[in-house]
Amino acid sequence: MSLNPKHLPRHIAIIMDGNGRWARERSLPRIFGHRAGIESVREIVRACGEVGIGVLTLYVFSVENWERPRGEVRGLMTMLKELLRKEVRELDKNNVRLMSIGRRELLPKVVQEELERAIAALKDNTGLLLNLALSYGGRAEIVEAARRIGEEAKQGTLDLKRLDEKVFAEHLFAPDLPDPDLLIRTAGEMRVSNFLLWQIAYAELYITDVLWPDFRRPNLLKAIEDYQKRERRFGKVP
Repeated sequence: MSLNPKHLPRHIAIIMDGNGRWARERSLPRIFGHRAGIESVREIVRACGEVGIGVLTLYVFSVENWERPRGEVRGLMTMLKELLRKEVRELDKNNVRLMSIGRRELLPKVVQEELERAIAALKDNTGLLLNLALSYGGRAEIVEAARRIGEEAKQGTLDLKRLDEKVFAEHLFAPDLPDPDLLIRTAGEMRVSNFLLWQIAYAELYITDVLWPDFRRPNLLKAIEDYQKRERRFGKVP
């Protein structure tokens, strides 16, 4: 598969769906599907770095996911803590930086600490930026931005007459990141699930029936190849 290196998406965002279905098809508990999905994360992170993608955002855990069964949430948090601890050396070897968006304060303290350690350990790398959406919701992000804008206006540090899309975007969780060019969703679901609602306004959508634990490098390259065939107009007449 041949990709045009001059027409790569700067930022790929992925809704990693299908772990539970993968486990159910094998008569396994859901947590086994989440564990199987970790290998896909490893391979896709490596592949993005090798291909030359600038930013990869993974939808790891949504604010809605807190409503899942307590045992599943506890297992996911344990896996996240272990993953952050174990993968730092591999990420460092591959020159990957790390950041996160979302309501980090809702995560267990041990997970917050591991995340902070990993971010600090990888901060000087210059390759792929891996952005983890943790305890994240698109609506919550927009509401938080509006709240911060209101506070600044009340304090007199922001003139609401200056408020436009650019100023609003500066109050989002990661204002320095480019908007996603390509949004991938696995497991065939046709929805965006409260993910990066502001940022994906003009993202190209790629839906695949492949379940996340089966999504690997060839599937990623196929998605990028499909992206490169599209004409992006951003609402304009060509």
